[in-house]
Amino acid sequence: MAPPAPPARPTPLHPHAAGVVIAVGVCAALHVGKLAPAVTALQAALGLTLVQAGFLLSLVQGAGMLLGLVLGGLADGLGARRSMLLGLLVLAAASAVGGSVAGVPALMACRLAEGFGFLLVVLPAPGLVRALVPPARATAMLGLWGAYMPLATALALLLGPLCIATLGWRAWWWALALLTLAAAALLQRAVPAPTHGTAGGPQRLPLALRLRLTLGAPGPWWVALCFAMYSAQWLAVIGFLPAIYTQAGVPTAALGALTALAAASNIVGNVAAGRLQERGVGPGRLLGPGFGVMGGAAALAFADLGLPPWARYAAVLAFSGFGGFIPATLFAQALRVAPGPQAVATTVGWVQQGSALGQFAGPPLVAWVASQAGGWQHTGLATAAFALAGLAGSVLLVRHVQALGSGGR
Repeated sequence: MAPPAPPARPTPLHPHAAGVVIAVGVCAALHVGKLAPAVTALQAALGLTLVQAGFLLSLVQGAGMLLGLVLGGLADGLGARRSMLLGLLVLAAASAVGGSVAGVPALMACRLAEGFGFLLVVLPAPGLVRALVPPARATAMLGLWGAYMPLATALALLLGPLCIATLGWRAWWWALALLTLAAAALLQRAVPAPTHGTAGGPQRLPLALRLRLTLGAPGPWWVALCFAMYSAQWLAVIGFLPAIYTQAGVPTAALGALTALAAASNIVGNVAAGRLQERGVGPGRLLGPGFGVMGGAAALAFADLGLPPWARYAAVLAFSGFGGFIPATLFAQALRVAPGPQAVATTVGWVQQGSALGQFAGPPLVAWVASQAGGWQHTGLATAAFALAGLAGSVLLVRHVQALGSGGR
């Protein structure tokens, strides 16, 4: 069965509008990744504990964990462009205030507000990207969109330590607030407002009906499960790499580059998955290796096996790189299993809710395991459990997609 029709195209169509949408998503995701390079500075300035750091890493996902589905439905109602603009303004305000707080509870509240803004930006973006490009290029562009989070994480890990070392963590928060305001201005200029009522454009359904349609379809559940299992392990490993390498005595000059490269390797996997899907490679042939390599590579990277540092780091690169197969594949499948064009952002919201649950639970769980074990050597046990659950979910998802392809919706 053909995937659902995209939402009504904005008119006139800007040739670079889809790229701007992806860039804006990267800007929004910088607020998720900005904390990882600041953990050590926050521990010194605010007395942050390791478990508190885990919650701060994931608390920005609290809004998505609780309200991703509802916010996705609201984004469908607002329209993609307006939802993204509103989200950028919320992000800018929360980051500006967060850079001025004096304690951990206030910083946590700002992180939660950033979560709301982040969702308003990223939930409608995949559907908008697909609407802005020719159908033949949609899958490849969604592969690029799937890289928005690792690209933002890599940039945060590369630029954050430099800014924090010279100007402090507060300046890092304020700089991202200003960048987000600039992104809002760019989006408003580059992506024209949609023309409603265009022939062939889908009519908007009531929010309650969009929610019921999404939750009543099995496909969004399987995509959400897979995304939860992926995001739990990826954010836990990549988010704590700066702290792990600092404890291991890695020089500060190399710290940012090593962690940024680990995050950036995920981009390669995302782009490759988009290209492979464009050439007809099915989701099962991408999700299986993705989850399998993530589980095995994390065990090699952290287990006390006597491996040399370069081998452990190569395992981290494999963990992140092959893991990139997963989000690019899942974003494409989320649009395919959506119950209709009116519920695309609602479906992505449910998927984001699963992703947020994984990102919320993964870092604190891994931090707790490390605290109990007195080190990071058992991290692979937690990530292996996530990987096995992800493999099981991917089998169910592939069966559902095959049923859709044979007219089994």
